[in-house]
Amino acid sequence: MKRHIKFALVYAVLAMACGVFYREFTKAYEFTGTTALGKAHTHLFMLGMTVFLLFALFDAKLHLRKSRLYVPFMIVYNAGVGLAAALMIVRGVLEVTAAELSAGADGAVSGIAGLGHILTAAGIVLFFCMLLFALRNEKNASEKAPENNSETAGS
Repeated sequence: MKRHIKFALVYAVLAMACGVFYREFTKAYEFTGTTALGKAHTHLFMLGMTVFLLFALFDAKLHLRKSRLYVPFMIVYNAGVGLAAALMIVRGVLEVTAAELSAGADGAVSGIAGLGHILTAAGIVLFFCMLLFALRNEKNASEKAPENNSETAGS
């Protein structure tokens, strides 16, 4: 649980730093429009901090760390959120500075950001699979528990 709270803290700090960067960078360029920089800030708070705080709570009850899907979840999800946020920052800087990109470079930025979102979605699927497997295991354990208690009570 402590590990996941630390992950949440790291994401919260990154989100706040991203928010400060967004505010100061757009102010320095006198940019008043909408940019992907603001979305990166929100993504880091919601997909980073909030998800890992929730994970810590579920893990305390259901012991999700013991799942065979735990390590793949951690790798895929963190890679996805990190990649998506990084490319949102890149996209936002390009928008604020009005940088001209070739069609290929623009497509590459969008494609890599899309890959980050796909990895994040795959991580979310792994998270739900871990939850469902843990609930099933808990249900199976509770169904077996009364049988064991009645056998030991009669001995």
